[in-house]
Amino acid sequence: MEARTKQLVEAEREHLLSQLSHLIPNFDPSMLKPKTSPWQNQGPQQSPKNPMSDKASCSGAEVRSLHLEDDTARNGEQQEQTGNEVVDYSNVEVPSSLQSLCGYVETTLKPQGKIMTFNIEKEVFGADRGTFVLHEDITQFAGMEEIGATVVAVYMRCLYDLLREANMCSMVGFIDPAQVSANAGSLTDRSRIVASRLQKTDGEQIFMMPYNPGRYWVLLIVRAKRETVYFLDPLPGNRVVDEEGKNIVNSALKIYNSHIGRPGRTPKQPSSVECGYYVMRFMRDIIMDPSLEFEKKFAKGKDQAPYPQAAIDEVRKEWAEFVCLHMD
Repeated sequence: MEARTKQLVEAEREHLLSQLSHLIPNFDPSMLKPKTSPWQNQGPQQSPKNPMSDKASCSGAEVRSLHLEDDTARNGEQQEQTGNEVVDYSNVEVPSSLQSLCGYVETTLKPQGKIMTFNIEKEVFGADRGTFVLHEDITQFAGMEEIGATVVAVYMRCLYDLLREANMCSMVGFIDPAQVSANAGSLTDRSRIVASRLQKTDGEQIFMMPYNPGRYWVLLIVRAKRETVYFLDPLPGNRVVDEEGKNIVNSALKIYNSHIGRPGRTPKQPSSVECGYYVMRFMRDIIMDPSLEFEKKFAKGKDQAPYPQAAIDEVRKEWAEFVCLHMD
């Protein structure tokens, strides 16, 4: 079974590489393999590591319907059965904007050793910050491979423009995934970052917090005024909420309650629905509904249909179009 699985994965990868080769001029299949950064081992000229570049993926798991179930034993059985399923990317299309970006990688970024820099304004995450996209980020994104906090954060900056156009910035806020995910610092420091974001609002605003506990992405949505946390997990089955992520938000809400002079209590988690591409799509769907009734949308249990590839491609297209604006 393991050998057969490897054969299927390799066949699907070859199909995708073939498709990219026809779509992208001068496409190099090695672009989709993790490479050593062009600045490594270059002495004093070595570029600092991008603090938002760590990759995470739902490795080996197919993202499906959003389950809301209480039968833990049954969910554990489902997870065991689906753990070795192969993700089928044979029908993945590459949006034209991503084709342009991949061409830019080949003609400019790689030959000239350049990076694409972004300034994320204070309004997005609560503080001005800069980041950069490497050519590996672009080619791996085009190939539906693992994505890191850089890719997710850049898309959040793209979504901020949609919020601003819809006059919804007072309703929805973002928390920087690079500053709260695993290995980003102590639990205390990360809790203070979340609390700082909550304290700068009237409490009515919801905050979307993509969180990477290690090799996969989930989305936490915090309603400070209601002391409520929503946990959206793209993987099948009703898994246990990551304890560290829970502690970060709980501690942040305690700090927030102290700040506004309200007695604290343990925040409830009313929804646990069933990695990086889905989290991006989750955020998009939430802000595209001005009523913010995401609880109803994502609590349909087994009746909730999985995202079709076209829905994921819409997100990829938007991300690429936004990044294209920063091409020289």
